[in-house]
Amino acid sequence: MFTSFIAFSSGFVLFGCDNDRNTDAICKNNPELCEDLHRDSWCRYEKGDLIRQRFILKSTPEPSGKQIYDQLRFLEVYSKCIELAAGVQHKVNVSRTNDRMRAFGISVQNLDELQKSTKDSTEPHLAYYHWSRFNDAKALDVLLKAEADGQVDDPELLSKLAIYYLKTDAARARTLYLDVLAHTDAAHTDPDWLLGLATASRNLHDLESSYLYSRANVFLTGQAVNEAQMHALVKGDKQLIAMLDEQAQALGDAIKSGSFAGSSIEKTLRAKAAPAAAKSAPEHEISAPDGQ
Repeated sequence: MFTSFIAFSSGFVLFGCDNDRNTDAICKNNPELCEDLHRDSWCRYEKGDLIRQRFILKSTPEPSGKQIYDQLRFLEVYSKCIELAAGVQHKVNVSRTNDRMRAFGISVQNLDELQKSTKDSTEPHLAYYHWSRFNDAKALDVLLKAEADGQVDDPELLSKLAIYYLKTDAARARTLYLDVLAHTDAAHTDPDWLLGLATASRNLHDLESSYLYSRANVFLTGQAVNEAQMHALVKGDKQLIAMLDEQAQALGDAIKSGSFAGSSIEKTLRAKAAPAAAKSAPEHEISAPDGQ
């Protein structure tokens, strides 16, 4: 489906297979993946990420939208890095500067070609890319519809959509943040998602839940907090505070152990969020609003 999306350099074709992930070996065995890149050690990590992603695409008969999205991101990062490096003038070895300028020019061209070829894609990752980079309203509509149809389960996309909905539909945002936690392992969980849950709950005037999520964030991060302000959320009710602290600890433990999905604390939180989510649901059975 996505096999004709880009030429990394003139005449580049996706074909073949090589299992060696070492970048030097990749370049030796697949020179077409590296010949348009600069040759010195600047932007080493950015270049390495790009080479490995190119190798993945070459080894994949039909790259997924996520793989092409990653290619876009790595190409962006490489292009920005080599642009800065190209501005460093070598007085002795002028060829290094010229080589970086050449690589930067090609990277800009490649990025432009890939952006154009994916512009009208209905794949969620690519739609997100064009919305987030170019404020493409049509791409956002595609992404919102895909999420409403249950086609989005990538935590990165879900978290971005949760942020989007915070301003317009706090109930939807809260549901999405819970989905993010359920789809993410402990190593990749962002404690800020709990703050997003706290904000969404506060916007829904659910101050008990706002307290719970804020407290869970404190448990995970060890951040200092104004206890008086925290307790004020629940009017200083000591019995309620003790119960919410216990739930927040259970939430924090479930996240740290990677066992949130399907846990009793997830069921408790979803049950509490369900009434507001049910009121929000009808709004998402139709297409997304134009211009958002």
